[in-house]
Amino acid sequence: MNNTPYIKAEHVSFAYKNDDSGDVQVLRDVSFEIARGEFVAVLGHNGSGKSTLAKLLNMILSPSEGRIYIDGEEITSPDFTEEDLFRIRRKIGMVFQNPDNQLVATIVEEDIAFGPENLGTTPAEIRARVDEALAAVGMTAFARHSPHQLSGGQKQRIAIAGIIAMLPECIIFDESTAMLDPSGREEVMETIEKLNRERGITVLHITHNMNEAVRADRILVVNDGQILIDGKPREVFSHVEELKAVGLDVPQVTELMWKLRGQGIALPANIIDEEEGADLLASLIRGEQSK
Repeated sequence: MNNTPYIKAEHVSFAYKNDDSGDVQVLRDVSFEIARGEFVAVLGHNGSGKSTLAKLLNMILSPSEGRIYIDGEEITSPDFTEEDLFRIRRKIGMVFQNPDNQLVATIVEEDIAFGPENLGTTPAEIRARVDEALAAVGMTAFARHSPHQLSGGQKQRIAIAGIIAMLPECIIFDESTAMLDPSGREEVMETIEKLNRERGITVLHITHNMNEAVRADRILVVNDGQILIDGKPREVFSHVEELKAVGLDVPQVTELMWKLRGQGIALPANIIDEEEGADLLASLIRGEQSK
């Protein structure tokens, strides 16, 4: 069994160059590991550094200091070549906030074929990859549609299919649900979970949505360019006051339980599931009524 972390960051820092006011430090001495096949959510307020972190992992940006490893290979090494970079980028796909920025063709299946075509894939293999990618995101019936006539959630699923057709081992979703309505967000989240569970794709999901973060295996909370909290959702969201202090919310059920505990009601601190919370409150009410 391969125990090498799929992604590893060691003491990574990054600063944007600014000739007028000096360098702007965005990340400071960040270290973490992500296992192959793990589903990790990254939380943080605007300007916290979470999107910069995503760009570093795909070498869109290079760190000012520190080392980054992908599948055991140091991508920040001075010996890392352009050919190596191209190879690594085939392993890690990115899906951005606005799906329109990733749609390049006027027909859905042609859009999905764009990436494999640029890799020099044979026509037969491209056809197979397009069909498989459409099936993976539940969009087979829309193969001949125009992407720009689809709903926001459907467009984002097509953007994801375009990445899947490249056969990545990891997909980074950079606030990919932010522009969608609740229905569209749910469509995309179900697709993300399916890719992770059924295909073993390593997932980093950068989001502002606490209810989406709850669905991950693990959460990294980024604040002021550093990792503030790293743990499983129940553990992370038990730090209600700490999260609120840095401008982040918690799931509604978690906040309700926190407020009730503040009123002296004995309730657990790590409730993140609405049904579990409802069952606890119902038991509490029944207990009070029976007295």
